[in-house]
Amino acid sequence: MDTITQAKKAAGEKAAALVQPGMLVGLGTGSTAYWAIEKIGEMVKGGLNIRAVATSLASEKQARELGIPITSFSEIQQLDIDIDGADEVSHDLQIIKGGGGALLREKIVAMASRRKVIVADERKYVKTLGKFPLPIEIIPFGWELVFRAVQSLQGAPTLRTKDDKPYITDNGNYILDCAFGAIENPEQLHHQLKTITGVVETGLFINMKPTVIIAYESGEVKTI
Repeated sequence: MDTITQAKKAAGEKAAALVQPGMLVGLGTGSTAYWAIEKIGEMVKGGLNIRAVATSLASEKQARELGIPITSFSEIQQLDIDIDGADEVSHDLQIIKGGGGALLREKIVAMASRRKVIVADERKYVKTLGKFPLPIEIIPFGWELVFRAVQSLQGAPTLRTKDDKPYITDNGNYILDCAFGAIENPEQLHHQLKTITGVVETGLFINMKPTVIIAYESGEVKTI
């Protein structure tokens, strides 16, 4: 296991330690959240009694295979804690997510959670958002119009593909990965993008006041 993977594992396991008996837990998506789910599965095997909502079909599959009981918002109103990864976390704790394609479900779960916990390795902790292209989930119909509208905001969008076809989210939508350069005002950009008809959600997770767990290649883990 390389040092970055070890760091991700350390961050995920530290976040999993915050899960208490009886909690309703949001399970995130991505390479760091993966390790939190693995640890929670281990805890469930050891007798921890929880229920969880997953942010993607992949995370739900992983959780079920580990024996983590899965529930849904048809059965519950709110989650106690949500543990998820990030593609970038700024020093003022604004976040870009969506590299794994699950940004819409991730945001729904985050908004329904009393406590948000973000796990990431040191490469993703940045002064200003924007080096990582911002994912935007859009409906397939008329996506070219949304593409041009994003260009008019000085973004440089790329339609995400897989096997030479448009990447399809778990919700049946497309994703634009948009290079805006340094995002000095993420709240303003989020609102500008949301006014474009056809945009379902942006990967900007703004003013959520998360607990952020950063793991370093040195082995140190910091909670912010």
